[in-house]
Amino acid sequence: MGDRETSNHSEVTDFILIGFRVRPELHILLFLLFLLVYAMILLGNIGMIAIILTDPRLNTPMYFFLGNLSFIDLFYSSVIAPKAIINFWSESKSISFAGCMTQIFLFALFIVTEGFLLAVMAYDRFIAICNPLLYSVQMSTRLCTQLVAGSYFCGCATSVLQISMTLTLSFCASRAIDHFYCDTRPLQRISCSDLFIYKMVSFSLSSVIILPTIIIIVVSYMYIVSTVLKIRSTEGRRKAFSTCSSHLGVVSVLYGAVFFMYLTPNRFPELSKVASLCYTLLTPMLNPLIYSLRNKDVKEALRKLLKKKTVLFNSFLPVV
Repeated sequence: MGDRETSNHSEVTDFILIGFRVRPELHILLFLLFLLVYAMILLGNIGMIAIILTDPRLNTPMYFFLGNLSFIDLFYSSVIAPKAIINFWSESKSISFAGCMTQIFLFALFIVTEGFLLAVMAYDRFIAICNPLLYSVQMSTRLCTQLVAGSYFCGCATSVLQISMTLTLSFCASRAIDHFYCDTRPLQRISCSDLFIYKMVSFSLSSVIILPTIIIIVVSYMYIVSTVLKIRSTEGRRKAFSTCSSHLGVVSVLYGAVFFMYLTPNRFPELSKVASLCYTLLTPMLNPLIYSLRNKDVKEALRKLLKKKTVLFNSFLPVV
């Protein structure tokens, strides 16, 4: 049996990404929609990184974390979106075995890193609001770098474990993945391997990732709310809450979509695809909007950057 499974596994050279089960005439609409969303992701996240790097006033821990969040959003959406967009026009809709494993590895790396980074950002807001006088001392450049590096390390370790387990799966019959990108759940449906150990390890891995990050976020905001409610002035409370509202919005969108997808039964794959859209494309698109629209410093930095670019552009125009 082991030899047959190994043989079947080695024979798989590519998979077919079924994508969305819609009428062919809707493919062009989905193509345009995906293309528009991906363009907004590129524009928003590259713009956010540029603003943070060019404005000295944003040289703070919060914006250092935010710049890394934009970097992660930019890359993990780029792991998914280009192939999905191409497949709306492609007849074969195939993806190589190596390409599929690469998608799983990179997506796991970036999405797990983002989860830990959001926990780090919650801790940052906790220090800023609950211990403002010690903020610059406690959130030193060295600590911020270590926290971000630790987030990437956790993402990398998780993706290595995830891809190692996935490579042990055998695929005996269908090569058709009922999804618009390579993900572990639809791969399990077409695998002929015994999935008990795989599912137990995956569940344990997800628990180790999700529970600590959620606990850090929840506990941080419990202390934040307790501290803010002690502020006497309404304006002071409003300002304190406004510094956290953007982060809470990002956390709600990401974790809401993740929980919805993993709580959706396997017999409803279309619902899983919709939930996947939320955290693969909508979250990376919304994050820069949430932070730029809700943040006075970012809006001011963007205004200055656009003004500088306009002056530079006008200087190159010929004098009539």
